[in-house]
Amino acid sequence: MTSNAGVNNHKRKLDDYAADDYNDVVSSEQQHLVPSAVRMRKDQPIPTSFTADSSPRHHHTSISPSPSTSSTRFPGHLQFFVRLLSGGNTLVLHAESTDTVKSIHEKIHVITGIPIIEQRLIYRGKQLQFEQALIECGIQNDAGLQLVGRMRSTGHPQAWQLINDLVYQIFDLCKSVNPLPSTRIRTRLSEFITMTPRNSTGQASEHLQIFLSSCAPAALVMLYMSQSKVNRDTGDESIRQFINSSKTVLPKNIYMQCAPIVLEFCKLLSVAAGVDDSLYGLCRSSLGGIVESIGVTKWGKSNDKDVIDLQDIFPFVRELGAKISQALESSTGENAFMGPAMSDVHDFSAFLRPVRNLIGEHVAICSPIAFPLQEEGTSEEEESKRFEMSYYTQQIKCLHDIYFDLLEKIEVCLKKMEEPLALKEKGEAEPFAVGWSQYLAILKEINGVSKLYKGSEDEFWNKMRHRKVSLCFLIVRFAKRSEDHQWILEHKEVTDFKARRHLGMMMLPEVKDEYEELHEMLIDRCQLLSESFEYIAHADPESLRGGLFMEFKNEEATGPGVLREWFFLVCQAIFNPQNALFVACPNDRRRFFPNPASKVDPLHLEYFGFSGRVIALALMHKIQVGVVFDRVFFCQLSGKNISLDDIRDADPFLYSSCKQILEMDPEMVDQDTLGLTFVREIEELGSRKVVELCPNGRSTMVNSKNRKQYVELLIQHRFVTSITEQVAHFAQGFGDIITTLRLQKSFFQSLDLEDLDWMLHGSETAVSVEDWKAHTDYNGYKENDPQISWFWKIVGCMTAEQRKVLLFFWTSIKYLPVEGFGGLASRLYIYKTRESYDRLPSSHTCFFRLCFPPYPSMDVMQDRLHIITQEHVGCSFGTW
Repeated sequence: MTSNAGVNNHKRKLDDYAADDYNDVVSSEQQHLVPSAVRMRKDQPIPTSFTADSSPRHHHTSISPSPSTSSTRFPGHLQFFVRLLSGGNTLVLHAESTDTVKSIHEKIHVITGIPIIEQRLIYRGKQLQFEQALIECGIQNDAGLQLVGRMRSTGHPQAWQLINDLVYQIFDLCKSVNPLPSTRIRTRLSEFITMTPRNSTGQASEHLQIFLSSCAPAALVMLYMSQSKVNRDTGDESIRQFINSSKTVLPKNIYMQCAPIVLEFCKLLSVAAGVDDSLYGLCRSSLGGIVESIGVTKWGKSNDKDVIDLQDIFPFVRELGAKISQALESSTGENAFMGPAMSDVHDFSAFLRPVRNLIGEHVAICSPIAFPLQEEGTSEEEESKRFEMSYYTQQIKCLHDIYFDLLEKIEVCLKKMEEPLALKEKGEAEPFAVGWSQYLAILKEINGVSKLYKGSEDEFWNKMRHRKVSLCFLIVRFAKRSEDHQWILEHKEVTDFKARRHLGMMMLPEVKDEYEELHEMLIDRCQLLSESFEYIAHADPESLRGGLFMEFKNEEATGPGVLREWFFLVCQAIFNPQNALFVACPNDRRRFFPNPASKVDPLHLEYFGFSGRVIALALMHKIQVGVVFDRVFFCQLSGKNISLDDIRDADPFLYSSCKQILEMDPEMVDQDTLGLTFVREIEELGSRKVVELCPNGRSTMVNSKNRKQYVELLIQHRFVTSITEQVAHFAQGFGDIITTLRLQKSFFQSLDLEDLDWMLHGSETAVSVEDWKAHTDYNGYKENDPQISWFWKIVGCMTAEQRKVLLFFWTSIKYLPVEGFGGLASRLYIYKTRESYDRLPSSHTCFFRLCFPPYPSMDVMQDRLHIITQEHVGCSFGTW
């Protein structure tokens, strides 16, 4: 809170607002109806009473408290005078001192016909409340009252009545020496919000404008700044109620009309309470949310009082930029674990984006802004640009300073992160500082501003390349699904595999833990592909996004281990060349691309859609399936053109032939040594046919001038035209899981082909026994028990394929993540059982448990392990 002097100054300011309120109670069209004694200038004090002859008696420097009850006993019968709004007429009324003010309003209605809701009675500068008795108001014989109020021309008489009552109640509380807690103000605020028109933004705007015209924000802030704790609490609760209730109660399009009111609260509170005040922070955040939704307009370009313009918003950008800058500077010193507050960064983004978008309109039409700004144009075009920018030259300069200041500060912060991150790479504890959590959000906003200024974006990304380690750590640790990461994806060269993988996974749904939300499947191993197709291809995509629950028919095993096994087996079936959906690359049998001849199966396109869903689900569940895509397939999924180098693995013969054509001596090509025309022979359903690569292709000879075009058309037909439908259906199936086709393309664009290899296939190195052993714990056994020593010796002597089969038997995982065993969701366990030595080992694949009895010798153990490491036995031997 501010000092007493500050509070008094603020209360004097609110006195001025009250005088304005008194004048604004009557609309501008009706001012001629109000006696001149009532129409006051801002510098006039509020009258404490009005007699029949309208002579005002003034107070001194502040509003004087008037007693709510009189200490004098008045006679039971009263006569008093009520001066009307029009014609200077005065009514003489009689009443009992115990009569209510409402009964007087009813008498006036009977005499004049003015509706009660449009009446206000003023006595000694105070509005009389309906429920009060005349004796409580201190009305004496021959007293003079003034009748004021909204006339029938107003569209919102009840709103005027309600807010003016609210303002006068606030003044009463501020004048009271010992105020008591009251809910009346909050009740009136709730009524005002509830009665806001919903069907018309124009009517809603007029209704909400009454709140401003009546100086209600100023009155509430005056209450909040009161020296009385009761009043301060009431003011705080009331302002919070208005801010929060208007957002939750009003429709979004109507809530947007509250922007001028929230802006007024921000302006008043920033002066009265300061920018570190929590109530000011709430109002600022609420205004930021509104502005982020509706944007801002250029200063001088709109006269609409409901529109927030650039000059209103930019002070918040400057204020928050300074706070973040100071916090960044502090986080590199002794307060290394501190940093910018999340609320400050969030508000900075909310205010900055519409400002940036507005200036960006100019940049889109012209070009990035060269700095320093040119004061004079040398041509008509440059003069036009200068004139257009003149509306916000000051803001452009200030934003430029904010950008460079924050970029400099955060680069120092990123550099400071490198030392603890280097210790992490050496195996020490993972570093973390609370202040780091907001760095990525700040970088995003700085990058957005850099696009406005010539050369700044290149400078920004050049600095990020030098701070790649810190940037990648921030991405993996703090990037969230709810955020837009396109700004990073466009510059993936500054990221590593872990960061790109994390950004890709953020585009996929998160697997749900609730069993009820999982898509259940019961599949016969003998009909694996066809039954899996029925469960996945025909399912509602939304049900698949929650996750899968898998069982094989006539088997007891269930849980994540069985699901991992199903993914591996169904992908092996999908990419089995005998099913004619995909073709394996001759140079790398792990790699596949769609088969142009897949149409031999009438359902081939539906199966490609199914395949896309399965691959997306495997990625979503973080399961390596042992297959990868060829580059020609990957390029099409990411929307890239296919070059000659891209087809090297998919068709080595075509690659070699095309390369020879391009490198051949031009004279030999022109002598028709090759005898080629713009056609391609293909085999389809057992017969060969010729396809023209361009109009009149049969008669168009390949020569030195058109050979490059010939190669491009040949590649286009071989790897694009012939499989366009297959790729499109696969992409659609993948997009069903990732939610949108736009994100599907972004997913593949955000990755390198090698990244997708590691995510789908996993580690390409042989299984390390030492790594395996380092990530295994024991239950019932000890590390130095003979059975454990025998076990690792036997595993060390296995072939690479036997180790994979054992790992699959143990975990339902045949291909490890690129990080090895450390990349698994859990450590592995070996359990001692009390079963007979004749029993084979068993496993609980869901929990990565291998179980076996204490075999009496190494030979016996080796015999048992040899049985389960045979491919046809190891598969699906686990229990759960």
